[in-house]
Amino acid sequence: MTQILMCGSELLKHGRRPSRRSARRCARSRTRAFSLVELLIVMGIIMTLAAMAIPKLVSAMDSARTARAVGDIRALDSEIALYEMTNGFLPATLADIGRANLLDPWGTPYQYLNFSGVRGRGSQRKDRFLVPINSTYDLYSMGPDRRTTPPLTSRSGRDDIIRASDGAFIGIAVNY
Repeated sequence: MTQILMCGSELLKHGRRPSRRSARRCARSRTRAFSLVELLIVMGIIMTLAAMAIPKLVSAMDSARTARAVGDIRALDSEIALYEMTNGFLPATLADIGRANLLDPWGTPYQYLNFSGVRGRGSQRKDRFLVPINSTYDLYSMGPDRRTTPPLTSRSGRDDIIRASDGAFIGIAVNY
């Protein structure tokens, strides 16, 4: 004998009274579902939390990329100094120290300019007074926009990660 669980008005239609046990089951089955309003409230809470968390995540990722670029430039600076102490002169390119294929966190190669082979100051990185920021070589990443110009005050130069003051400063150009 198969007993079909019917709730409330269905049992009365068939002329039977609901037992206490079946009435409790019916009540529980009705309370298990969520209403549309409850679902919308939950979705609103989730969306609010996501709207607050996503900018912080993006900011943390940008900070991590900048920190990696600073670390890479410090390591390159040390390798260039070791090369200079060993050979008595600066490397002509990063390929001389085995780092020609090293990419910054934004996917572009690190930029190295040895001043011994350069005439004039046209391509050297310059501060706001248009004075070169290094005396021997420039080493930098072009930053998130992947563009740069020699003056650090230019729009495309502000986000670069630079080595300045002959290695005393390594960081974002706008902070120099």
